[in-house]
Amino acid sequence: MRSSTRAVVAGATALAAAFTLAGCGGDNAASGSGGDKLDVVASFYPLEFIARTVGGDAVNVTTLTAPGVEPHDLELTPKQVGEIAGAKLVVYEKGLQPAVDEAVEQNARDAGFDIAPAAKLEATGADFEEHEEGEAHAEESSTPVKPAAYADEALDPHFWLDPVRYAGVVQAVTDKLVETDSANAEGYKARAKTLLGEVGTLDSEYKTGLANCKLKTFVTSHQAFAYLAKRYGLTMVGIAGFTPDAEPTPARIKEVQDIVRKQGVTTIFYEELVSPKVAETIARDVGVKTAVLSPIEGLSDANSQETYLTLMRENLQELRKANSCA
Repeated sequence: MRSSTRAVVAGATALAAAFTLAGCGGDNAASGSGGDKLDVVASFYPLEFIARTVGGDAVNVTTLTAPGVEPHDLELTPKQVGEIAGAKLVVYEKGLQPAVDEAVEQNARDAGFDIAPAAKLEATGADFEEHEEGEAHAEESSTPVKPAAYADEALDPHFWLDPVRYAGVVQAVTDKLVETDSANAEGYKARAKTLLGEVGTLDSEYKTGLANCKLKTFVTSHQAFAYLAKRYGLTMVGIAGFTPDAEPTPARIKEVQDIVRKQGVTTIFYEELVSPKVAETIARDVGVKTAVLSPIEGLSDANSQETYLTLMRENLQELRKANSCA
């Protein structure tokens, strides 16, 4: 974690206690406007969407990752640490945002709810940005190869891009809301049933939409889509690793170019919250198109009216177009 992040979190710990005591008193210190609602803090957009949708009018949801902010790079303000300290429930994914992990550990152990176990995370791909030039070698294959030094590979945090894993987290958050606020249990369960039905429909649309594709490989700016690829029989090639704004090595760029040429890839995908420069350079060099494939890690000004469900459906259409799916 950045030293500045540690300083903010450590310096805000004392402020968090003061914030809680100076708030509206009792249970609603996270926002000061919750009334009788359950104060919930969600660490980033996919979890915020679940909390708001399942929680409905029974919850007051605060998100730590503002629109336009890349979640991997989140640094907390003292006010946000205070919101964590004052919440009745903090929904986060341990390992994705170190600043949040530390703030929960220091200020909200009882309220913190780590969804990672429900997401059933796996190790899916190499962290290419951490290699020295020439260290990674793809053996002219679309499957990333990890050197022996990376045998203990990090778990892939991007569970939400697989609707089946996302459904598991929806259920886990629902169960936690029911446990925390049993008075509103029936409402939570009813709204969760509706959301789970929508996510199930999304899964069916992906299965049908990607079942018959001429091309099975797609290239993305970072390795956010491995769970999606595995679920629906595709192969993802990430230019960078799990951190989207990392600079890939020249060796990795050449590997990707070789894969694009040999497999007839038509499109290099980039995302909204980071610069498209590398994707555009590779696409120009090999003569293919670029397009947006949203990792749905957060909203931006351009897609602030979208939702997890609409963005997932837009991603499906982009994949179908790029991979010539019937």
